[in-house]
Amino acid sequence: MNYYVLKYQLQENYLKDRGKYRTEHLNLAKETAQTGTLVLAGAMDDPADEALLIFKALDNAAAKTFAEKDPYIKNGLVKEWSVRKWNVAVGDTQ
Repeated sequence: MNYYVLKYQLQENYLKDRGKYRTEHLNLAKETAQTGTLVLAGAMDDPADEALLIFKALDNAAAKTFAEKDPYIKNGLVKEWSVRKWNVAVGDTQ
């Protein structure tokens, strides 16, 4: 298994407008986490201008599929997003 980071660059209106889509976004995240694919997820704080989602999978398809389904992206709360493989050097990778 490999780790992949899905990184969001958030719009300035993210905190103000996310409420309309938050339940749907969190449901998608919880469903993905239940499969064991999404390991950690959350927005950066002060300022809330980025979000990171960590996936554990054979390839980057799960992270890309999540992004394509995410209501935050579909509704313009994310300026841009990217997926990159993350080579973990230290930590519990089991």
